[in-house]
Amino acid sequence: MAKTNPIQFIQQVRAEVSKVVWPTRREVVLTTVMVFIMATLTAIFFALVDLGIRSGLQGILGLFGG
Repeated sequence: MAKTNPIQFIQQVRAEVSKVVWPTRREVVLTTVMVFIMATLTAIFFALVDLGIRSGLQGILGLFGG
């Protein structure tokens, strides 16, 4: 691999960073809200699945346990 001059490297980094499209404040807020909503829905879903499995197992074990 060819060695790059430090000044040339910095110029290349600046050129690449200038190509980055940064999100607007509104986009960041909307995506953050969507992440919180999806995390909440996922937590509710898994809580309900856990409750269902627990109830099912308790019912099955109640039949055999006495």
